[in-house]
Amino acid sequence: MAVPDDNASSVGQLEETGEAPRSLLGGLGALVIGALDAAKAQYSVFVKTLYFTVRGAPQKGAVVRQMYEIGNRSLVFLCVVQAFLGLIIVYQAGLQTLRVVPDLTLLGATFLELLVKDLAASICALMLATRVGAGIAAEIGSMVVTEQVDALRMCAADPVDYLIKPRFLASIIMTVVLVMVAGTVGYFAGMGSGYAFFGIAPKTFVNFSLVDFGDLTVGLTKCVAYGAAIPVVSGYCGLSTFGGSEGVGWATTRAVVNSSLTVIVLNFFISGAGFVIFGG
Repeated sequence: MAVPDDNASSVGQLEETGEAPRSLLGGLGALVIGALDAAKAQYSVFVKTLYFTVRGAPQKGAVVRQMYEIGNRSLVFLCVVQAFLGLIIVYQAGLQTLRVVPDLTLLGATFLELLVKDLAASICALMLATRVGAGIAAEIGSMVVTEQVDALRMCAADPVDYLIKPRFLASIIMTVVLVMVAGTVGYFAGMGSGYAFFGIAPKTFVNFSLVDFGDLTVGLTKCVAYGAAIPVVSGYCGLSTFGGSEGVGWATTRAVVNSSLTVIVLNFFISGAGFVIFGG
């Protein structure tokens, strides 16, 4: 005679009563509520950053130091990335174009439009999210677990004003500069690729006919938006650190992931708005 399995009967009772689907829905609901709470806290940090940028105490020395950390120490890295991307994109684009038409006179103009409108700003921002975002989250997270942030609060100093605002201002300025410099390097690397593989003369490759005011506006808007988003998102991840050194590692990971995701989402909305306002 078979002995009934208590676990099987309990599972059957859960399925009959519907408690298993309820627990699944409860988990999804908790996940959504947690995401909304995190978005609300992130928005609060962003609003505070804007407020202290206008009304906070001036910190020129801190902003200059952060400009050096964000700008000078990222310049070579971004230039190398953009140079290799310029080489690869022009080579692949030239191969695909030759399959359709035997004319590559507009390859340089098309590549320049792509750089100005989207590629230079987006690629640089993703690279800054990995380097600068991780650094901001790790630094602020370490201050949180060592109670330095609590000491700031005890001195009636807002951590957003003293920790995030200087990085916010420095990131906006240096992101624009870095994108311009690295984009220029990428364009000249693409020009070298076009000359080496397809024999395109530099005078033919350097063509500004496809770049208009709308492209410049969209590209500059992306630079400013990315430069503002990375320190705010990473700073929030650092301020929400808990659990000692392990928590600092998790905060750094969340900063890189959330900053990169924010860059991609902003790219979508800014590109869509640019298409609506300026057309294709």
